[in-house]
Amino acid sequence: MSSFYSKTELQQLHFKKCGDDVLISKRAVFYSAEKIEIGNHVRIDDFCFISGGAGIQIGDYVHIAAYSALYAKFGIEIGDFVNISSRVNIYSTSDDYSGEYMTGPMVEERYIHDIGKKVVLEKHVIIGAGSVLLPGSILHQGVAVGAMSLVKEELEAFKIYAGVPTKYLKERSRKILEKELEFKKACFE
Repeated sequence: MSSFYSKTELQQLHFKKCGDDVLISKRAVFYSAEKIEIGNHVRIDDFCFISGGAGIQIGDYVHIAAYSALYAKFGIEIGDFVNISSRVNIYSTSDDYSGEYMTGPMVEERYIHDIGKKVVLEKHVIIGAGSVLLPGSILHQGVAVGAMSLVKEELEAFKIYAGVPTKYLKERSRKILEKELEFKKACFE
């Protein structure tokens, strides 16, 4: 007995799209699965919480490690070859903390004011364990975020960031793009 859903079981979850070679733990939780698109060669581990909200697009060769959570009320886009380490939280929405509105899921919609913006993770992004991404975070191609970091803005391509809030540390090698080409060539030989 496998701890991952079979292809037939995945179809019964009614994702908007579910590619080939998808491994999803039976211990992961999905809300609004019909708004979630999953590419090929994707793995989602135990105890992940993924809420489809305005939609989630997950590219190819993506790994979402255990205990991560994605809240997509305003949308989340994940590019190819992205690695989300364990206990990462991605929020495309936030409560309004101003005191002008009430907060919480048990309060009628007309009394609350959600603040949000789509979160985007481009190709070859890696996010370290325990990091938090806030609404409107955009991580351009090849960004690496160190463990326990707080992202709340747009991060430039092929740079390494860490901290609370994130600060630029140094350039990240672009050799990963050559490795991607080698990998794809080897896959089709």
